[in-house]
Amino acid sequence: MVADLTAARRIVIKIGSALLVDPSTGLRSEWLAGLAADVADLRKQDREVILVSSGSIALGRAALGLVPPLSLEQSQAAAAVGQIRLAGAYDDALAPLGVTSAQVLLTLDDSEDRRRYLNMRATFETLLGLGCVPIVNENDTIATDEIRYGDNDRLAAQVAAMAGAEVCVLLSDVDGLYTANPGLDPAAIHLPVVDEITPEITAMAGEGISGLSKGGMVTKLMAAHIATESGCALIISRGVDRPLKSLAEGGRATTFTAKGDPRTARKRWIASMKPRGTVAVDPGAASALAQGKSLLPAGVTFVGGAFGRGDPVTIEGPDGRAMGQGLIRYDAEEARAIRGLRSGDIAARLGYPGRAALIHRDDMAIQRV
Repeated sequence: MVADLTAARRIVIKIGSALLVDPSTGLRSEWLAGLAADVADLRKQDREVILVSSGSIALGRAALGLVPPLSLEQSQAAAAVGQIRLAGAYDDALAPLGVTSAQVLLTLDDSEDRRRYLNMRATFETLLGLGCVPIVNENDTIATDEIRYGDNDRLAAQVAAMAGAEVCVLLSDVDGLYTANPGLDPAAIHLPVVDEITPEITAMAGEGISGLSKGGMVTKLMAAHIATESGCALIISRGVDRPLKSLAEGGRATTFTAKGDPRTARKRWIASMKPRGTVAVDPGAASALAQGKSLLPAGVTFVGGAFGRGDPVTIEGPDGRAMGQGLIRYDAEEARAIRGLRSGDIAARLGYPGRAALIHRDDMAIQRV
């Protein structure tokens, strides 16, 4: 576990609401300060960090004086009020340590729609490249299904998969997976490492969650499945003071080992999709693709099919044979309009600024060179 965490270049950390907000006293500022110190330490090591945080509804509920249980409309109102306070709390904790934070609101649907997926992936890459720490929160003001049944465990795993993180850490009130509920069974055994999520492992999480509950070990196992299939290790750990420092020093946790690495898993996912169209490239572009570069419009000789932005398309070489496929950043009409153009001429042709790459190298799987 320590090796996974200390070697990871990009880490996603999920913070449970109970860690961040005390029902009686409000924001747990001292605990947040410890987490911020851990994040700042990681940034000093040039490690990239994304935080997925619960807490907006709890903070907003207190500010509005609402008493649970809340109606759906009250939950959404509380989220709207609490999101400002949540983002402000993180900024107040991180800014004095020289860390710039950024708020990102999304839902599980955003990671499942290919067009929005590409937008979010590009945003994360840009923010991380600028040295920012994105603070991701579920957009509870509009995500009605997520408020009723959602959880930030799975959202964190989706973000980790989307961003290509090597490790996803779920901080909560438990220190990992046990063979049974340790609160009910004193003979329950803690599992430090899980290499495969078998039916027996799933059964250890107990019964499924009800429509009124959020989180729990069931959703953490669902998150582990999402993360590990994407080449990302997932760690379940208790949110103690200085939680990441504690983990690095050998704190108790359960690590679900990744299946491969994020890059390989992503390319396998792209290669498995059914293509919606075709782009053919000239010899120069084919050579560039073989060297791991992005596909620019200037190297495209033909665009076929009807597809939307984010759809998978086959990439054909000069000989007409498939080289691989990728997720295209323009729809079919736009792609045909900018075919053969230099990147600097795209805006003039389309009438608005576009992306330099037709298919980014991170969004393609080249099978033949």
